[in-house]
Amino acid sequence: MIGKKIRRICKKFNVKFLVNDDALIAKKLNADGCHLGQKDMHIIEARKLIGNKIIGVTCHNSIELAKVAVENKADYIAFGAFNDSKTKNIKYKASTNLIRKVKKITKIPIVAIGGINSSNYRKLLLNKANFLAISGYIWSNKKLKPIEAIKKLK
Repeated sequence: MIGKKIRRICKKFNVKFLVNDDALIAKKLNADGCHLGQKDMHIIEARKLIGNKIIGVTCHNSIELAKVAVENKADYIAFGAFNDSKTKNIKYKASTNLIRKVKKITKIPIVAIGGINSSNYRKLLLNKANFLAISGYIWSNKKLKPIEAIKKLK
């Protein structure tokens, strides 16, 4: 199974392995945790299943969803999309102002997602996003190979 191979690679490089959208698979693979969308398993059920592992929750652009995730002991919360993206259809737009507001109500890490690239990532970090989820810029970049794209983010 590819998940087991990914887990081994992550362990080799001391990188956390989180399974997207599925706490059951995270448990089966002994992953470091999972990320849950709003339509996935509820965080309380996921916590019962995987215990004290990392659980992150998508909050789109909603402070209310963030408050619920914090109350339910999420380890991090994710917001987006911050920019136009070709990776997913964008239903929700988030702003750096949202990050600043959420920082006032919680200390748990915030992940920014959506259309992040070498020309806009600094703005998110300057506005106190703790982590950036970057996919298309690295894996679907027509001008740069993945390693070259990553180097432009340093």
